[in-house]
Amino acid sequence: MIKKVELKRIKGHLHAPASKSVAQRAIAIASLAKGKSVLLHVGDSDDVKAAIRVAEALGVKMEKETDRIIITGGIQAPSQPLDCGESGLGIRMFSAVAAVLEQEVKLEGTGSLAGRPMDMIENSLKAAGVQCQTTSGHQPVVVKGPYPGGILQIDGSVSSQVLTGLLIAAPYASSTSEFVVKNLKSKPYIDITCQMMKDFGAEVINNDYKEFTVLAPAHYTGREYIVEGDWSGAAFWLVAGAIGGEITMDNLMRNSAQADKAIIEALVKCGATLSQDETRVYVKKSDLRAFEFDATHCPDLFPPLVVLAAACKGITAIKGVSRLRVKESDRAAALQQEFGKLGVEITLEKDIMFIKGGKLKSGEVHSHHDHRIAMAAAVASLLADGPVTIHEAQAVNKSYPGFFGDMEEVRE
Repeated sequence: MIKKVELKRIKGHLHAPASKSVAQRAIAIASLAKGKSVLLHVGDSDDVKAAIRVAEALGVKMEKETDRIIITGGIQAPSQPLDCGESGLGIRMFSAVAAVLEQEVKLEGTGSLAGRPMDMIENSLKAAGVQCQTTSGHQPVVVKGPYPGGILQIDGSVSSQVLTGLLIAAPYASSTSEFVVKNLKSKPYIDITCQMMKDFGAEVINNDYKEFTVLAPAHYTGREYIVEGDWSGAAFWLVAGAIGGEITMDNLMRNSAQADKAIIEALVKCGATLSQDETRVYVKKSDLRAFEFDATHCPDLFPPLVVLAAACKGITAIKGVSRLRVKESDRAAALQQEFGKLGVEITLEKDIMFIKGGKLKSGEVHSHHDHRIAMAAAVASLLADGPVTIHEAQAVNKSYPGFFGDMEEVRE
């Protein structure tokens, strides 16, 4: 899909979309749980649809109603490969979940997932005593349990998503698991995982992110669970308010464990006008200054931060570039290339991205099949002297299918 976007100003009130990160975890945990779970507000992103598809292939009973899913837990060996779509979290998390079964399970994906590295799954699951094989470090992934538990040495430097899967599956291991983790990145995502495990009745002990203990054998208990709003998707509109009008967003929990609520910190640093209560954020356009920000633990904020930095006077420095190499695209190179077409000067020096603020020009960009780059380009049109045309704009469906509809709601 080619989308031509020309925003002059925005003003309005939006409801943050469901967090696909939380929703996918909730589906995985409820699929393992004893009894029924009712998941509210899971959203309709492609990644959430993929998680539902995987759970159903694992024999989990699903009843889908308006804005809620009723899940009767209990997984069994699938009769066909598990299709994880383009979800990196999905294939990494469900590889570990499948390890509680003693039969061989194959997991595969489509699109951008084909080129993303999977060797961290193989290395981590083998370290956990589970049989696992990839195809030269890529999908498909073949897993065969049982998951024995015990002491596990995990490298958290590349992705926290495999650790999330191993933690979620750990109550179903043969014995208590003690994870010894080195160089853990994306700590807030592990906070989400551990809190959700506790919400469903698991015993999890976090010793300063260096050691995690999960008691087993045990099980989750089904319950009603509300999926909170997504700070990742909301970040684009909060930035849009700061650079091009004003916006109020609700369904954003101030006490959320989501890493991307750090967008508030970045907005404050650059001088944006904002106010926040327990569930709502208001942001209004003001004069903005360059800032420094460490996005190591929230790399998904890079695309909206690039747009924010482009509106700031001076040169902004964002740390954490190394976390962008294994996303839906090589996000660092893609941001540099596509925003360069709009006149934004971006330089990369080791782990830091420098963005020079200034006026943007009209142009055509490509999403690289990356939902966050597509959304960033659309918001960047607020700064451009003409329309921004986005090729493969349907990439937004991965996390935020209603993005362009919401754009029309707040367009002035």
